[in-house]
Amino acid sequence: MRSGERRRQYFAMPDTEEITPKGLAYFKALADATRLRLLAVLSRHELNVNELVLILEMGQSRISRHLKILSSSGLLTWRREGLWVFYSTAQSGRARTFIDAVRPFMDGDPALKTDLDMAAGMIEERVHKTRQFFNAIAEDWDKLSREVLGAFDLAEAVARYMPPCAVAADLGCGTGNVLSAMLAKAGTVIGVDGSPRMLELARRRFSKETDRVSMRIGDLSHLPLADGEAEFVSLNMVLHHIPQPVAVLEEIRRVLSPSGRLVLTDFNRHEYESMRHEYGDHWLGFDRESLHGFLERAGFRVQESRVAPVERGLSLHIIVADNNGKGGG
Repeated sequence: MRSGERRRQYFAMPDTEEITPKGLAYFKALADATRLRLLAVLSRHELNVNELVLILEMGQSRISRHLKILSSSGLLTWRREGLWVFYSTAQSGRARTFIDAVRPFMDGDPALKTDLDMAAGMIEERVHKTRQFFNAIAEDWDKLSREVLGAFDLAEAVARYMPPCAVAADLGCGTGNVLSAMLAKAGTVIGVDGSPRMLELARRRFSKETDRVSMRIGDLSHLPLADGEAEFVSLNMVLHHIPQPVAVLEEIRRVLSPSGRLVLTDFNRHEYESMRHEYGDHWLGFDRESLHGFLERAGFRVQESRVAPVERGLSLHIIVADNNGKGGG
């Protein structure tokens, strides 16, 4: 054996994870400007590799290599969604504590702000495309919904868990099918949707009940409701269109009264990639643990959860959650 090889063997170090504290692994993972930029933008947005390539203006192989290092350290998590892989920062544990500690040092940096502005623009473009999609298919929405739901009566399922109340809201109300069922138990119902065309069709449906029905256009991340205005809220078949579910659920909790109830319905996890194009889906459904995790992170307490079969081999989560005894305002 050559002397150089003997020296390398003698001084060879075991795997980093075996000898270094996790905190040191985090610092080593950030010892590169590109990885720092990635952490900064992914601490605010969940993005796929193609989007990160556009934001950082780097090659895909280079971005992928840095993502692998950050993921191996535990600072990033990823999820596969059909043909895409989306990355975001860890949401719990020591990695989250570390990210929260270094984030103030990243805020305000001009270079990082440019990345964040580009990412925010991409998210806004997603929202814009979704709004355009629903405007385009508004006239056929009820028919498309029936093709997926079949004999399952979504409005009846929501109303079953709705207590009598003064004010109830259906968010992402579409043409107002669920609002019709809500009227039997609420003094006033509020329908919110981001599609002007959908809202116009809903207004026609309730043209003789304008004193009890309020139709409001708005983004679900900035709801046109006051703090604690509604005692009951439903969110039906909407969350799988939302890039950042927890942020929307936090906003919903804001508009719920302290004793308010939320009924959430959405697809169970599936692999029908075609639904991205047919229905403008962002997520291919959710597993039970993910939905419960989103709700708990937003401050809700899950009371009941079940799954109902619908058409096309799909199934639907029906989750009842309360406001955990705390008002949004």
